[in-house]
Amino acid sequence: MPASTPSPAPPAPTSPADPDAEATTGSAQTASAGPDDTRSATAGKPAAQGDAGGTAGPATERPAPQGDTERSDDAGNAVDAGDAVDVRDAVDVRDADDTGDAGGTRSTTAASPAAQDPAGEVVAAETSGAPRRRGAGARLARLRAWRERYPRAARVVWWATTVLSVVLLYLALLLPVPLTGFEPRMLLRLPGEAVVVAAVLTALPRRPRVVVAALGGAGLAALTVVNLLDMGFGSYLGRGFNLVLDWELLDDARSYLADSLGGTTTALLTAGVPVLVVALFAGMAAAMVRVGTVLGRDAQKSTRVTLVAGTVWITCSVLTVQLAGQPLTVHRAAGALNAQTDRVRDTLRDEAAFGKEARADRFGNTPAAQLVPDLRGKDVVFTFIESYGRSAIEDPVMAPGVDRTLASSTAALEKAGYRAKSGWLTSATYGGSSWLGHSTTLSGLWIDNQQRYRTVMASDHLSLTKAFQKTGAWDTVGVMPGVQKGWPEQKYYGLDKVYNAFQLGYQGPKFSWSTMPDQYALEAYQRLVHGKQRDKPLMSEIILTSSHQPWAPIPKMVGWDELGDGSVFGPIEKAGRRAGDVIADTTASREEYGKSIQYSVTALTQWLERYGTDDTVLVFLGDHQPISRVSGTHASRDVPISIVAKDPKVLDRIADWGWTDGLRPAHGAPVWKMSAFRDRFLLAYGSTPHPSGG
Repeated sequence: MPASTPSPAPPAPTSPADPDAEATTGSAQTASAGPDDTRSATAGKPAAQGDAGGTAGPATERPAPQGDTERSDDAGNAVDAGDAVDVRDAVDVRDADDTGDAGGTRSTTAASPAAQDPAGEVVAAETSGAPRRRGAGARLARLRAWRERYPRAARVVWWATTVLSVVLLYLALLLPVPLTGFEPRMLLRLPGEAVVVAAVLTALPRRPRVVVAALGGAGLAALTVVNLLDMGFGSYLGRGFNLVLDWELLDDARSYLADSLGGTTTALLTAGVPVLVVALFAGMAAAMVRVGTVLGRDAQKSTRVTLVAGTVWITCSVLTVQLAGQPLTVHRAAGALNAQTDRVRDTLRDEAAFGKEARADRFGNTPAAQLVPDLRGKDVVFTFIESYGRSAIEDPVMAPGVDRTLASSTAALEKAGYRAKSGWLTSATYGGSSWLGHSTTLSGLWIDNQQRYRTVMASDHLSLTKAFQKTGAWDTVGVMPGVQKGWPEQKYYGLDKVYNAFQLGYQGPKFSWSTMPDQYALEAYQRLVHGKQRDKPLMSEIILTSSHQPWAPIPKMVGWDELGDGSVFGPIEKAGRRAGDVIADTTASREEYGKSIQYSVTALTQWLERYGTDDTVLVFLGDHQPISRVSGTHASRDVPISIVAKDPKVLDRIADWGWTDGLRPAHGAPVWKMSAFRDRFLLAYGSTPHPSGG
């Protein structure tokens, strides 16, 4: 295409010393070494080196340069031409238009006289009749023009973006950190992965560097999401997040938030989390690309700095140098990745191994007549109290109130003719996942993850409650106020009838997650089940929920004759503390947790005083400790367990267990794994082992 005759043009606008400025390919132009030098090119003639003002002559067409050649950036540093943005991506609007010949070669158009904007700045005038740039090219051109017009603001934005990118990557490489007991000094570390990333990005040419940086940023974002889940699970459940098993628990978490914080807040959080995750992936990838670009601008200097950083990291690691009382060097990202890999591998191996373990049952072939013969004729009630852990009895904040309740309840039961013995069990779960504690206690197997739970529920392994059903000597029933949907586990537990949250007749308000107060659930059990005449004794499994987090609002005891349909709890619920006021306050959570345990124990023991008979045997225990924000970061997994009865023979059967008299187990009372209870209980009450499987 023939070049047009140029008309005189004044100097081009001043270009800032922008670290992102790139050489424009497709037209030869020269940049001076000064930070505020100007560049201009007139179409149709070869560009020439000008004086300090940077005035250049016409430019001739030629293809874009190939290979990695060196040029100078706006600050005068030698950089790789491969780092320059391609003309199709960041070409100056004054140097090229959107048209080209059939071969795809871009040509310049004649520049018209420059115009001056109202602020007095000189800007390049558009060529009369030239087509407007559209799409990404137009946006890039406008961005370039803004940089040239506002160099100081452009520099501030560039530095701010770069610093934010470095900070984002730095924080991501320091995860995971504990949520409970977190201190800012934990962030004063030098992550070894940062040195490796810097070395890789510095060594790569531009295009591979951009690709590797974008993919690496996305990978780091994925690891960050898993690390955040790991931190949340560690804080609430006392264990890490399992990539294979724990995704389904996120729906339970959403339900818990809806019950605790309300539907609107939960809906906003549910909608906001995916947006934040997408933003994290995009931001992390962009941050990695930005850092890679900065490192690639001066490969020699970046290499020297990386070598120094690597030497410092290795030296500090070998010498175990500490800062603020902790090691200066870490490699947490690599450690987290290894931990997740090991967890997945162990989970897959455990699935097959546990299936074999579940098939072996010490009492699997025991005849019905030889199961719990020493409890024949007794009404046996197995009751789990939500989050009733050792901390409730021994923590200095919660213990005083709980211990008073246990002491007064023990005295009241003794007055009514009951005696009790208590000990400790180590739960298979912590902070939540109550069903793991229930199934471990009743199956005699250690069930500490969802895969094991599913395996047991689908097996023929004898549960303690099903042993009563197998005898044919008991009616079996479950009272589950926390169950609000289908519950196929009923078959495994051998329960003839289960009453869920909607079948107990409750018309009062929910108390956060808990669908009804424990006192009402126990009264409904008495009305619907325990108080009715029957031909057989009764074996019951009851799950009490009033002590479920977030422990606000907490119900209060009312007269047993006043319970009705539960509407009496309306004013109590309205007057109670809101979940939002407690859930993030550690002190308030601990105080309210203690009160909730007092309430649940009081409701249960008063029910026994009021409705128990000479043949009632009550076994009650906690399913797990409360979350670490309440129990502490170094709390055990122990929970108290008590057996209460009027018939002295019932407690005589467990005299050799070494348990403490009363409802409060002594600090030094025996501690068993929760999975040991089933077999010990069956043996104590006359069951004869007949193994099966394995």
